Parts: sequence; structure tokens; C-alpha cells
Amino acid sequence: MSTVTLTAPAPHIAQSRTRLRLTARGRRVLAALAALPVVGAVAVATFAGGAALGSNDTGAPAGTFRSVTVMPGDSLWGIAERVAPHADPRDVVNEIISLNVLPNAAVDAGERIAIPAEYANGR
Repeated sequence: MSTVTLTAPAPHIAQSRTRLRLTARGRRVLAALAALPVVGAVAVATFAGGAALGSNDTGAPAGTFRSVTVMPGDSLWGIAERVAPHADPRDVVNEIISLNVLPNAAVDAGERIAIPAEYANGR
């Protein structure tokens, strides 16, 4: 008798292409990585942006004011009466506040404030 050897055929392995699936977490990670350079640029621009005015006021052109040192006991009202004796002190105080970009009319001794040129000659 003759022996017949049968071999099983090799199983066919199907190679299917796997598609890249991006999960919600993966999308968030990619968005964060994409936003990182923008956030870095904004941070650098914010902290190294140089000096800027603290308000929308453009400031005064050079030569339009004179500096005065506040003495102990001085107030803006007293300074306004001294530098502009014939003007309304309320107007002078408002102009000094605006020129110096002060939050209110309080000043401290030793502080240097700018007086508008139109009143600077009165002192």
C-alpha cells in the first residue's frame, strides 16, 4: 500500500488595511499641540511687549508741561490754587489728573507730578 501524505493548505491570511481612527481624546490632544505655539507667542508678547500707557490717553507732547514735587501737606487742590490763582481749581485739578493719568486726586509727599504748561508759569 502506498501512503499518500496530505498536507493541509496554508491558511490564507488576509491583510486588511487598518484605518487610523482618531478618538475624541486624540483630537483634543492634537488641538492642544497645535495651539501651543500660539499660546507661547501670546505669552511672550504679553510679558515682553515693552512699556505701554495704562489708559487710552496718548500722553502729552514734550514741552507742554512742567514737573512739580509734592510737598508734605500739599493736595492737588492747593497746588491748583497756587499755580493758577485766576483759574477755577476744579478745572486745573482735572487737567492735572488727566495729564498724570492719576486714578484719583490723592497725591503723596515727594511724588513728582506734571503741571500743564498754561499753568506752569504761575508758580
